[in-house]
Amino acid sequence: MELKTEKRGRLEMLTHEGVTWVNLEKPTPEDISVLGQQYPFHALNLEDCVSKVQLTKIDEHEGYMFVVLHFPTLTSRPGVIQSCQISIFLGSNYLVTVHQGDLKPVAGMFQACKTDLHQREALMGKGSAYLLYRIVDALVDDLFPRLDELLRDLDEIEDKVFDEKIDAIHEVTVLRREIGDLRRVIFPLRGVATELAMKSQVFSTHDLSVFFSDVKDHIEKAWGTLEEAKETVDIFKDTDFMLNTERTNNILAVLTIVFTLSIPVTLLGTFYGMNVNLPGGVETGPWTILGPYTTLLVVTLASVIPTVLMLWVFRRNGWI
Repeated sequence: MELKTEKRGRLEMLTHEGVTWVNLEKPTPEDISVLGQQYPFHALNLEDCVSKVQLTKIDEHEGYMFVVLHFPTLTSRPGVIQSCQISIFLGSNYLVTVHQGDLKPVAGMFQACKTDLHQREALMGKGSAYLLYRIVDALVDDLFPRLDELLRDLDEIEDKVFDEKIDAIHEVTVLRREIGDLRRVIFPLRGVATELAMKSQVFSTHDLSVFFSDVKDHIEKAWGTLEEAKETVDIFKDTDFMLNTERTNNILAVLTIVFTLSIPVTLLGTFYGMNVNLPGGVETGPWTILGPYTTLLVVTLASVIPTVLMLWVFRRNGWI
C-alpha cells in the first residue's frame, strides 16, 4: 500500500494501489498545459477546465471520460449563491479534478488521502470510478447543511411575516433569490447521477449503479426540499404583500375618516374667514341672544352636529 506523491506547479498527484488522483486547484494556462503533457486529453476539454461559462455535461472520449459539474457555494454577500465548477477526467487508472478551491469537500478528501491510510484505502482502493462516486457523493451531501440553514431561515422569517409591526419583505426577497440560485445550480445535477453510473462503469470492475442511485436519491431529496422552500417563500411573499396592503388600507381609511369628519369645521371656518358680512361675523357683530358667547355656541354646534351625524352613518354602515 505504498503511497506515491508528486507535485508539479499546482498539480498534486497521489498514487495508491495503481490509482492516481491528480488534483489541480486554481489552474492557470501553464498548469493546464502541464496537465495536457501528462495525459492525452483533448484540447477543447482542457480549455473547458478554465472557462467559467461551461454547462454541466459528460463527454466520452477514447480512453477517458470528461465531466463538468457545478455545485453552489456561499459568497460574502448574504443570500447570494455562486456556482463553482469542477472538471473531472476519468480514466481506467486515474482521476483528475480541476477546480478553483472553493469546493471544500474535494480539498478535504484529497488532504485526507495524503495523510490517512484508512481514508486513502476507502477512497482510492476500489478504482478510479469509485473515487469519482465518492467525490460526487461528498459534494452532493455538502448541499444539505446549506438547505438545513435555509429551512431555519424560513422558520425565522415566518414569525416576522405574520407580525404586522415588522416589515419582512427584504428578508423574503433575499431568501427567494437564494432559493432561485440553488435551483439553477442543482437542477442540471438531477440527470447526472444516472448518466455517470452508466458511462463510468467502463472504467470500473465493480457495479457502481447502486452507489450512483444513492447519489441520485440525495439529489432528488435536495430538489424536493428546494421545491417546498420555493412554495413556502412564495406564500410568505404573498402574505406579506397582503398584510402590508391591508395595513396601508387601514391607515388610509383612518386618514380618510379624519379628513371627512373635519369637513364641516373646515367649511364653516372657510365661510367665516371670508371678508364679507356674515351673521354673527365681525362686520355685523356677534349674536347675543344666549349671552356674549352665542356666536361661539352656534358655530360649535354647526360644526359638531354634522360630524356626529357622519360618525353615526359610518358606524351604521360598518366603515369604522
